Amino acid sequence: MSKKTDKKEAPKKEAKKEAAPPEIEAPKEEVKLAKAEKAPKPEKKKKEEKGVFTLYKVEGEKVVRLRPICERCGPGYFMADHGNRYTCGHCGFTKYKPAKE
Repeated sequence: MSKKTDKKEAPKKEAKKEAAPPEIEAPKEEVKLAKAEKAPKPEKKKKEEKGVFTLYKVEGEKVVRLRPICERCGPGYFMADHGNRYTCGHCGFTKYKPAKE
């Protein structure tokens, strides 16, 4: 069932290749540079604890809140400490700390 095809192959035309100008390579110089002494890596800062441990402190048999609660939202919404102010993340209320002189 296979049919033979009697096709004549056309002669392949060779593409004309243009001669590229010869590239001049500079002589390779192997120079080993002295490795600079690296300074010792600085120690990583210890991250602050997250979660409930930063909001409460247990003194004896009492639980003390470490951050103020929001005046608008009420108990359960602590204010974030931003250096010179406290800010509520729920409502956006901002309370500035008294300036130290």
